[in-house]
Order: sequence, then C-alpha cells, then structure tokens
Amino acid sequence: MIELDLSSQIADLRSTFADITAVVDVDRLRADIADLSEKAGAPDLWDDTTNAQKVTSALSHRQSELARITAIERRLDDLEVLVELANEAEDEESAAEARAELQSLQTALGDLEVQTLLSGEYDDRAAIVTIRSGAGGDDATDFAEMLMRMYLRWAEQHKYPVKVMDTSYAEGAGIKSATFEVDAPYAFGTLSVEAGTHRLARISPFGSADKRQTSFAAVEVIPLMEEATEVEVPEGDIRVDVFRSSGPGGQSVNTTDSAVRITHLPTGLVVSMQNEKSQIQNRAAAMRVLQTRLLLLQKEEEAAKKKELAGTITASWGDQMRSYFLYGQQLVKDLRTGYESGNPSAVFDGDLDGFIAAGIRWRAGNKSGE
Repeated sequence: MIELDLSSQIADLRSTFADITAVVDVDRLRADIADLSEKAGAPDLWDDTTNAQKVTSALSHRQSELARITAIERRLDDLEVLVELANEAEDEESAAEARAELQSLQTALGDLEVQTLLSGEYDDRAAIVTIRSGAGGDDATDFAEMLMRMYLRWAEQHKYPVKVMDTSYAEGAGIKSATFEVDAPYAFGTLSVEAGTHRLARISPFGSADKRQTSFAAVEVIPLMEEATEVEVPEGDIRVDVFRSSGPGGQSVNTTDSAVRITHLPTGLVVSMQNEKSQIQNRAAAMRVLQTRLLLLQKEEEAAKKKELAGTITASWGDQMRSYFLYGQQLVKDLRTGYESGNPSAVFDGDLDGFIAAGIRWRAGNKSGE
C-alpha cells in the first residue's frame, strides 16, 4: 500500500514561494505589464526607435518574470493533486513522478529565490565582462582564455546572447584580455559576483620540469547602462588610437585600421574594441563602455575608493576569490562562500550556477549584516 506524504515539503515550498512573491510584489509587476503594454500598443511607438526598444525590452522582461512565478504556482497546485492521485490509485509510478517533481520544484524555487536577491540599482541590466591575464606567463594567458570559454559556455547553456567586443591575443598561448557583453535580464546582478581574482594551480603544460605552476586572471563585471551617454567626455580628455584587428598569434584579421583604443587621460581608463567591421562602429562601442565606467566613477563617494561595481582587481596573491586546482585533489573552491566542486572539467565547461547562487546569497548576507 502506498502512503505518499509530501505535505511538510510542499508546505515549506509554499512558504518560500510566499516570501518570494512578497518581495517581487506581483501586483506591482502586473501593473507594470499593463502600463508597458499600453505604451507598446501606441501607434507612434516606433517613431522613436530607442524608446521603443526600451519599452518592448522592459515589457518582455516583466512578462517573463511573471510567467515564471505563475508557472511555479501552477506546478505547486498540480503536485498536490498528483500526490492525492498516487495515494488513491496506489500507483508507484505516479508517486515516483511526484517525488521527482518535488525535487524539480525545490530547484526552481531556489533559483527564483536567488533572483529576488538581485535588487541592486543596476542588477537587472546586461553585463559587460572583461577578463585580463595576470601573473603566470603563458599559464596565465591560457587560464584567461579558459575563463572566457567558461563564461561563454555558461551563457550558451542559458541561451543568453553574447557579443565578443574585443580580444587581445597573447604571443604564446591564450589571451591577454577579452571583453564581451552578456545581454540578458539580471546578467549584471548575476555575474557581478564573479568579479575578482581567479587563481589556477596545475602542472604547467608549457614547462618541461613538471612543476606545479600558479597563475592568475582578473574578472571585471560592469553593467551596460543606456544613460551612460549622458556622461560628457571632452575630446581633449581622450586619446584615440586606431590599429588593425588581430587574431591568435598576432595574425591580422582585418586589412584596414578598424580597431579602436580609447584612453581617458584624466583617469587612465583604456577601452579597446575590434569586433565591429568599421572604425566608426568600434569607436562608438568603445565610447559606450568608457562612459559606463566613468558614470560608475562619478557615483563613488571617494575617488580613491575601489569601484563599487567594477572593482579594482590586482590578479595576484592575496586578492583571489576562487581557486582552481587541476592536480592531485581536482577541486574548484570559492574562498568567500566555501562552495566547491570536485569536477573542474564541468566548471570550465560552464557549470557555474552553484558558485553564482552561493555568491549572490553570500553578498546578500554581508549587506544585511552591515
């Protein structure tokens, strides 16, 4: 006889769901959707393309958020019915289905709970990620490329659009730096916990002594801000250099000087772009990123303070936030949260959700204790 009792687990899920919906404020969400839907239906909407894109994008994001919440609520109701049917029919197959759905709902609610913690000023925006190799020679530049692939694979698994904006290849292995954009709701809030210094320890494939090599790479994450265009950058404050785009090994991939490097002289900020086909497009993209960084600097209380959102990262000992061990124990461990994985291959293949969720919860806990 089957006596499937999941009442306490379902009650816990409903309690968590109630907390989430209270934070999200579903009534406000529905009101926002109604307001944006009215704006999206205006006959002159596309007379202003920029505003139209803002409206339709905001509407899509809020509709997706509401759909996710209502889908979980429906699944909770269906789970209770499934448990009742399994008990009435004494059907082990239905009971197994109910247990599997319970586990799936626990995961889905955990993910949704993490998203409710993304309440920062810029958390809902797209993200611009920059990876720079640090100390460690060829191992460091190879590590930087491994990290870039890791984040691109993570985005691919979540079906998030990615645009590589600039890549500076090393003369030996890997890359000196790379910048790419992840265009998804809450991409900045999600990926911002990845900012910091990453450390790799392994037997170097580039040395002949079979000795352990430690290398570093820095990850910077900033939000993509449309209002960054409001930051005025006088022509006298910047130096613009143009050069040919390059591929692996320094080979030229463009026969014209279309790549652009902009240096902001007062702050020393440097932004390079070579993804677009024309010099004009690359300059516009570089200026957008520069303006975003300057806007973040303007919002600091003290100029000498570390950038609150992008961070100042040294990519060396004493500053690392995560270590990757590819010898002996085979481990990836986050030094802030304690979260770890014994499968580095999966992590480098984009399995980052556990690290990211732990990072978001850790950050929220630190803020609440301030």
